[in-house]
Amino acid sequence: MTHDDKRNGTTTLLAALNKATGEFYGLCQECHRHQEWLKFLRLIEEAVDADKQVHIICDNYATHKHPRIQRWLQKHKRFHVHFTPTSASWLNMIERFFRDLTDK
Repeated sequence: MTHDDKRNGTTTLLAALNKATGEFYGLCQECHRHQEWLKFLRLIEEAVDADKQVHIICDNYATHKHPRIQRWLQKHKRFHVHFTPTSASWLNMIERFFRDLTDK
């Protein structure tokens, strides 16, 4: 979100797409702080088989790099986070999924 974005009562949808299976995971929250991001990571942890590695592609939003998130990731070694460059949402498959959903 840039400095001039206004939420106007909208909600936050935290979403993930399993590219291999097409499964979609989503969580609606009022905010997008580290607490909500951690809740979403835990949802993914429960949903994905324990023997699978999890690669998360997300933007450079500070929430995704919060110290509590970093500590959680250190304890959950199967999670690998990859950050997209600023203004490069087209590199993120879930962003592209929502773009296509909106366009069609």
